[in-house]
Amino acid sequence: MGDCNHCTHERALSAEDDITVVFHKVDSDSHGTNSGGDDDDRAAERIHLRSNCRVPCGYDDDAPETEEERGSDNSPEDSGTERLCPRAFCVRGEPATREESAREDPEKPKRCPGLGLFYAFLATALFAIISLLVKTIEGVHSIEISAIRCFFQMLFTVPLLIYHKTGFLGPRNKRVYLVLRGFFGSNSMILLFYALQQMQLADATVIMFSNPVFTSLLAWIFLKERCTIWDCVFTVFTLTGVILIARPPFIFGKSVHGIEGDYTNHIKGTIAAFAGAIGAALTYVVLRKIGKSVHYYLTVWYYAVIGFIECIITVSVLGEWKLPFCGRDRWILMLIAILGIGGQIFLTKALQIEKAGPVALMRTLDVLLAFIFQFIFFNRAPTWWSLGGALCVVASTSGVALRKWHSNCRKS
Repeated sequence: MGDCNHCTHERALSAEDDITVVFHKVDSDSHGTNSGGDDDDRAAERIHLRSNCRVPCGYDDDAPETEEERGSDNSPEDSGTERLCPRAFCVRGEPATREESAREDPEKPKRCPGLGLFYAFLATALFAIISLLVKTIEGVHSIEISAIRCFFQMLFTVPLLIYHKTGFLGPRNKRVYLVLRGFFGSNSMILLFYALQQMQLADATVIMFSNPVFTSLLAWIFLKERCTIWDCVFTVFTLTGVILIARPPFIFGKSVHGIEGDYTNHIKGTIAAFAGAIGAALTYVVLRKIGKSVHYYLTVWYYAVIGFIECIITVSVLGEWKLPFCGRDRWILMLIAILGIGGQIFLTKALQIEKAGPVALMRTLDVLLAFIFQFIFFNRAPTWWSLGGALCVVASTSGVALRKWHSNCRKS
């Protein structure tokens, strides 16, 4: 403690990047000797630190430090100024600046461009194949098909819930919305399968595909989201397309051509597809209300469980529970369930890495694939009324997707 009283230190700091540190040491006797007067006894050491290394350092990280790099405590003042380059700011063999070191980020894996749209295309193709397979099955009620699909979806979801440790009930304040999501989603699937069995494949797909327009209106009613004049225009276009496909007799007369089977079944299928589109729109509104607070697999779990229970009760009451006699139809039922799981996985991954607008535009290919499958597998060419209705619906859904995409891009 006594020695510190006879030791003074002076530091001089220069601005900007270069820092000069000057140490002056005054050595004196322990107590009471005269220390002020003779500058010859003063040993000074000057070290010049540079934060920006403009020249290659030329040392090896594994090599031991030399005396010149460490510096000497007893070096005289006339030994010159030593310039030490801190290793934290140096890149071996290349100049390194503070700005460059700050810009250096850890390497991130490069994402394949267009991968999200590719996933969306796979999901669209799988959903279109499911519609085709449902149309080809004969003698099996649509509710029974839905029950089998929900059963396999439950088997697939259980290990995922256990792996992610999400539980089977979800947060207490979100369970009501999860039940509503399962109810609306399962009913939408049942109505779609029923419509596919009652009317042409392309017509049912087009009407069911109008759900994005109704989603905007229902979000305005229940979630207080903004509703613009464009939403009203798209809704009118969608309803016009549905009318062109349904062709009610009070508008088009009793002589209606291009209808598959009985006209009464065609009207039943139209009503079912329209109600299914409303159910899908309500499902999306509930999912928006839930947000990201609940894991996606938990919402799928509620969808499968509630749908399976509902289908079992309904089929038992109607007395329609029966396995198909043909072994091919049994394999088709299992294939429908597996493809449904795959379609949901690809659609989820597409929405995770791609914006919703491009994914929704890619989903419009579902309508095109429905027309192609209908012509190839059922030898039914679409009528001009069906094509006009499909054009109105696709234009409306594409307009909704583009408007949402544009608004999100402006916000970001």
